[in-house]
Amino acid sequence: MDRLEKLTKDFRSSLERLGEALHRAETYRNTGEYSFYRDSAIQRFEFTFEIFWKSLKYFLEKEGIICRSPRSCIREFFTAGYLSEDEVRVLFQMIEDRNLTVHTYIEELAEEIFSHLSLYEKILQDILKKLEHTIP
Repeated sequence: MDRLEKLTKDFRSSLERLGEALHRAETYRNTGEYSFYRDSAIQRFEFTFEIFWKSLKYFLEKEGIICRSPRSCIREFFTAGYLSEDEVRVLFQMIEDRNLTVHTYIEELAEEIFSHLSLYEKILQDILKKLEHTIP
């Protein structure tokens, strides 16, 4: 198994766990346990974001493109024709939300970030499919 295959496998696993956490948080939305599950989903988002951008970075390196940050990797992935402008805007917002996750002790911020996670999950699923299609 080469490194890109390993990264995309880990990316898929992380996305599946994010989906499970989102579902669980929604199931418990109107209970006293909701904040625990919401915060768990946000933590899963953090893990998923990290493996996502590292997968992009490695994919681009194999294409001869060097990027050193999530933002630059997204730009390069767009330039290579894999993303639309709308997707790039969502991904840049995702970076901002990821950077704010250290402040999720602020309830309003935790709710705002959580409200974006379903959209992020969908776009990350689409990117994962693109990456998996490049693996022989």
